[in-house]
Amino acid sequence: MITFQKKGLLTTVQDLGRIGYQRYGMPVCGAMDHYAMELANILVGNPRGEAVIEATVLGPTLVFGEAEVFAITGGDFGPTLNGQPIENDRAYLAEAGDTLALPMAKAGARAYIAFAGGLDLEEVMGSRSTFLKGGVGGFQGRAIKEGDEIGLRAPCEDLPDLEDRAVPEKLLPPLQDHVTVRFTYGPQDDLFSAAGKRTFAASEYTLSDKSDRMGFRLDGPAVERAAGSDGNIISDGICFGAIQITNGQPIVMMADRQTTGGYPKLGCVITADLPLLAQLKAGDKVRFRPVSAAAAQAEYRRQQQALAKLEKRFAVPVEPQEALPLSGRFWVTVDGAEYDIYIEEM
Repeated sequence: MITFQKKGLLTTVQDLGRIGYQRYGMPVCGAMDHYAMELANILVGNPRGEAVIEATVLGPTLVFGEAEVFAITGGDFGPTLNGQPIENDRAYLAEAGDTLALPMAKAGARAYIAFAGGLDLEEVMGSRSTFLKGGVGGFQGRAIKEGDEIGLRAPCEDLPDLEDRAVPEKLLPPLQDHVTVRFTYGPQDDLFSAAGKRTFAASEYTLSDKSDRMGFRLDGPAVERAAGSDGNIISDGICFGAIQITNGQPIVMMADRQTTGGYPKLGCVITADLPLLAQLKAGDKVRFRPVSAAAAQAEYRRQQQALAKLEKRFAVPVEPQEALPLSGRFWVTVDGAEYDIYIEEM
């Protein structure tokens, strides 16, 4: 059990999101920074998509009700355990009664806390992610409040080589307030003029304070539409990182994005660079650099291969199960009916 003494600015439960339900109007949601979330889970021996706590800008303070291995990744919030500084990107053991605090973010905007064995919360449509606007999933479909308690599904107080469970620095994206992210053009880039495209690719944009988990609004030079375009399309699907242009200004669609939209999309931020974007806060700067789809795919494969290698390194050995007998009498239930089966070894 973990108990929240302080809620933080916006603290929610997130995982990889609700996959396969956008056609019914259900947003995917999930972690804003998938890469950091997966690193946290790898450190504590969880499947990469296990639910974690996502903290935003000002983190929570929580108390452990039992011994548990945990890890923090993503933004640097200056975390402390019982008042003593601890590091990001490393696994730690907390004892019952220990207090973990994530104060104000020093660098980055979002931190992720993973707990070995996972959080004891029900899945909704295959996910424990919180959909705030719909009041679905996570902890009661809302952000964490003071006094909230969340159970641990399978608490773990020991992992192999606990002291060595740390992410190599070369695998950590930089936490900067000025970033350049890569994007691919389309699917409606033909609705923007050549001059508009040049403006977008050559300009610096500022993250607006009107941004949220649904979309990052950017302030900067207007992106000119093509002659004859009125800035509207027949609504179509929206993916994570899609760059909509509304009244000349870009909005990058994020984790809680709507499922469809009727504004043209100039391009899409490549998946491998979404973590850089997710760690920005209001006032931070971003530039966009166009790349080919092949380059985007190659970078994503490289990132996934690095995660898989780290996951293999920190994999928790599974106890071998006792082999089933090759012969004997068995009771088998099929569609509610029981059958008495005898198998004789040949």
